[in-house]
Amino acid sequence: MLMTISVIYTLYAFIKFYATIMEIGFVVKAKKIEAVILGPVNFIKAGNYKIASSKMELVSILYDLLIFFWWIGFGLNILDGEISTQNQIIRSVIFVDLFIVINYIFSLPFDLYKTFSLDKEYGFSNIDFKTYIVDQVKAGILFFIFGSLIVALISWIMLTFENWWIWGFVAVFVIILFVNMIYPTLIAPIFNKFTPLENEELRKSIEELLQKAGLKSSGVFSLDASKRDSRLNAYFGGLGKSKRVVLFDTLIEKLDKRELLAVLGHELGHFKHKDIIKNIISSGLMLFMMFAIFGNLPKDIFLELGISNGIYMNIILFLLLSPVLSFLFMPIFGLISRKNEYAADEYGSECESKEALSSALMKLANENKSFPLSHPLTIFLYFTHPPLVERLRKLGVDIKASSDCMEESCPV
Repeated sequence: MLMTISVIYTLYAFIKFYATIMEIGFVVKAKKIEAVILGPVNFIKAGNYKIASSKMELVSILYDLLIFFWWIGFGLNILDGEISTQNQIIRSVIFVDLFIVINYIFSLPFDLYKTFSLDKEYGFSNIDFKTYIVDQVKAGILFFIFGSLIVALISWIMLTFENWWIWGFVAVFVIILFVNMIYPTLIAPIFNKFTPLENEELRKSIEELLQKAGLKSSGVFSLDASKRDSRLNAYFGGLGKSKRVVLFDTLIEKLDKRELLAVLGHELGHFKHKDIIKNIISSGLMLFMMFAIFGNLPKDIFLELGISNGIYMNIILFLLLSPVLSFLFMPIFGLISRKNEYAADEYGSECESKEALSSALMKLANENKSFPLSHPLTIFLYFTHPPLVERLRKLGVDIKASSDCMEESCPV
């Protein structure tokens, strides 16, 4: 069984590595054609950023593979021997917390490089080291308090119920819904400052848009995203009465009123088409399948790992292997999501106009320096949104460039 798991994880890493290699080669070639959507300077810059971040991803994939084999070969056994308490719930909390902290330390060099080197070089990251440290401390405190409580709850369920994986799924799913409900009003303000939108005319137009869509929100807010990142974004956060409209201050600065309303109209399209509910259901189904698999692992896997069949080991294997299962499900969810995005674009263009939404999408791509072309394998494996070229074509923009045409002389 252990050999099977090792082969599956290695195959997972190989597919990711191969897809990343193909993406790098594709973008290197695509940079040679005439600029599409982005201006010539931003087109090259976006391509260079994509290549640099993909190269970092290659190193990260190999690094993660080594860490995985270190854990199953030595790490879990070593960590298990260092914990002396025999209380199963306390032992689970300590073991899982230490496992996550060690993995955090392993991944920290990549996060530091991306934040303070790569993203700084390309003009994305505005964060200073003090803010970064404060963010990490806040996140760590939240993790140790609430993460430990969740591990303790799951451990108690495992000790109490024979079919613990069913009740464990129910508990985790309810917690996820609860976190989504409180996130905009209780958790997000810990990291960012939210202020009611000062532009009265824009606020009224947004409220009219919400009323037309039948969405009741707790307000329209501006978020001080610029102190960390220069990229543009907006979202509807929360569930139930906690729903709120959040606009990044960078977005408010760069888009005009019609473009902002078109972008928000797109997000409202997801609400009107009940995509949020569909996503919750589909995520719940995926989570249920994961719990079903990890709740029925053969006992010989623990013998092969040389570790005790403690309740915390099921949680650890879940944390180690759930990325593989998520990766397997991603193409299916991505296909559905891309279809939903087209429908949301249609609604957003009806709220304002196709021209306004097209203009907003092109500004977002230029400001965020998002390379507009990708290898088909990358799109299949990872994309939750259709390629921007295809979205703009659906909105009536005449874009003649083809992602299949990569010759330098190819007309666009």
